[in-house]
Amino acid sequence: MSTAFESVIGLEIHAQLRTESKIFCGCATRFGAAPNTQVCPVCLGFPGVLPVLNRRAVELGIRAGLALDCTIQPHSVFARKNYFYPDLPKGYQISQYDQPLATDGELVFEDEDGAHVIRVLRIHLEEDAGKSIHAAGSQRHTHLDFNRSGVPLVEIVTHPDLREPRAASVFFARLREILMSIGVNDGNMEEGSLRCDANISLRPVGETKLGVKVEVKNLNSFRFLQRALEHEIERQSQVLHDGGRIVQETRLWDEATNHTVSMRSKEEAHDYRYFPEPDLPPVEVAEEWVAEVRAALPELPDARQKRLERDFGLSGADAALMADTVEMTRFFEATVAVAKNAKAAANWIRGEVTRRLKVDGVDIRSVGVTPDALGRLICLVETGVVSGRAAKEVFERMYGTRKEPEAIVEAEGLSQIGDERELETIVSRVIAEHKDAVTRFHGGNDGSLGFLVGQVMRATKGRANPQLVSKLLRRALSS
Repeated sequence: MSTAFESVIGLEIHAQLRTESKIFCGCATRFGAAPNTQVCPVCLGFPGVLPVLNRRAVELGIRAGLALDCTIQPHSVFARKNYFYPDLPKGYQISQYDQPLATDGELVFEDEDGAHVIRVLRIHLEEDAGKSIHAAGSQRHTHLDFNRSGVPLVEIVTHPDLREPRAASVFFARLREILMSIGVNDGNMEEGSLRCDANISLRPVGETKLGVKVEVKNLNSFRFLQRALEHEIERQSQVLHDGGRIVQETRLWDEATNHTVSMRSKEEAHDYRYFPEPDLPPVEVAEEWVAEVRAALPELPDARQKRLERDFGLSGADAALMADTVEMTRFFEATVAVAKNAKAAANWIRGEVTRRLKVDGVDIRSVGVTPDALGRLICLVETGVVSGRAAKEVFERMYGTRKEPEAIVEAEGLSQIGDERELETIVSRVIAEHKDAVTRFHGGNDGSLGFLVGQVMRATKGRANPQLVSKLLRRALSS
């Protein structure tokens, strides 16, 4: 009988802090600048220069710690993490080690498998390294861009509390939502401002001792994280079932082959020779400062969702989407303020608005319609001025043009026909033209009524009030 294994997963998330300058100098952190144009002697590691800590970076680190229910340490220390890599100009990285900024937090979330409580071991501040760019078609040339060198990061390290790849992906997504909501990180994984390293080991079911850990580095999407972990479970299980042993190593995810590939062995642990950074004093965080940051902390996603459910009567699914980001919540609430109908506003945002955002490949911050205009369009539907079908046409003409919905309805002749006399004439004509459907209706086939309603709507180009059409058809057919 073969041994059954369970996976044990812990995550290390590197999140770039939303500061205008680097953590130890005044250089900009803007993404996409020409290589080596956002550098200075400090972030290039010139001898004789001194780092100066960015207060804003510390404040954002405190904010992240509070959002994850951590204890903010009153005394934390920066250290030098010594190792050689071409894009690390000083030959060491300034990072917090055994005395981090925040400790002992947790993130609680639910997915299809139930509730999860994932403990946060630590949150520490550090600087990013530069970037190595390998020349296309060459195995001999590598270019170095130091624009990222010194960019401020928080590293969020979890306990190995995760058991399933899907739960790890959901955790990463929820953490991203929180960091974006509180203004700590912009959530842009394609630009590298949010990255995840996953540590995974297998052990026989029922065992408490951890297996040999494998690290999968630099995962920049929820899908890649889940697929990389699923692959590692399959790979490691096969090795163990075949009588082999797992090698402690660092691996990378290869999207093209859907496999992880070995990057370097970690059989012999790195000796980073940590020691306190002599050019930086300890970080002293007063209780008053923590209280100020806590008081200014924005509403968190879970709290927003519960408030939207309570105050607007939304379903859990609708509230979760409306609470997805601070900007989405603001857009929803501003729409409701005009439309006076929360359910209708949620339906339009979940439907037409989200569809257009996906087509355009943007988020709600770049939406092509204002909440005021969308709210007024919803009012036109609610008051019967336009039908739901016509309203979608109006929405398409509004989107990205800043045209007013009322002006579009008038110019395009899209207002709904609600006059009974006008519709009775059309209903009579449709009945006369579709005697077979009338016969089927009288024979008990109610489906033929829907066909006749459709013919009236077609004749009016979707402008007729469908409820009124159905009423008039039943009246005419019963007589």
